[in-house]
Amino acid sequence: MAGSVIREDRAGVCTLTFNRPDKLNALSVEVFETLRHYVEALQHDDSIGCVMLRGAGKCFSAGHDLGDIGTGEVVPSRGWHNETLRMLERLPMPVIAAVHGHCYTGALEVALACDFIVASSDARFGDTHAKWALTPVWGMSQRLPRRVGIATAKRLAFTSEMFGAEEALRIGLVECVWPAEEFDARVDAFSAVVTANSRFSQAAYKRLFDATDGMPMDAGLQWEVFRGEGRGADFLDRVTAFQKRKG
Repeated sequence: MAGSVIREDRAGVCTLTFNRPDKLNALSVEVFETLRHYVEALQHDDSIGCVMLRGAGKCFSAGHDLGDIGTGEVVPSRGWHNETLRMLERLPMPVIAAVHGHCYTGALEVALACDFIVASSDARFGDTHAKWALTPVWGMSQRLPRRVGIATAKRLAFTSEMFGAEEALRIGLVECVWPAEEFDARVDAFSAVVTANSRFSQAAYKRLFDATDGMPMDAGLQWEVFRGEGRGADFLDRVTAFQKRKG
């Protein structure tokens, strides 16, 4: 099971790497089975403060394995891929897609299930469902418009155009673009910044964002006040440590 996706834990960061470089990390049923196995294990793993999705070799992933589709791939249940990505999305810790090279269609759906995307300057994106006479079943129709707006999502879906990292940044698909030659170091440094903050706060924020997404402003504000989770157990330790540094 470990071959198609590799898990590596270091300093509170769990890196899940798609590991089919000879196939440009095309997403097969086996890849999703392995990804789901790791996601299930991470649901209650208190040792991890951040999850990073990456791809081995030349790219993040070229997308859904068309060979699998063509031979009539067998999945455990209808909506199984979609369900797996929702599980990934609802992990309590921040989940970040670190994209280099290709990130097309199914791979973009995986990246969109992460809290946000950081990109190498050589990253390329696209939604090519219409090119192959397909419609999305992994979440593209819901997550892409929420990320970039409905008009831009329609443009990308209707044209199947490929676009680079700077355009992805302009439309709000990715949060930042780093030079390809610095990408690994920048990803490591960024994940260290994320894991330095309170895991309690980050998990509570994720639940708050998820619960109030799409609510009217007043309803969301009421939820924040009356159903917020307050202070974490690490609050006093963090304040004390800050005061000692300041003194």
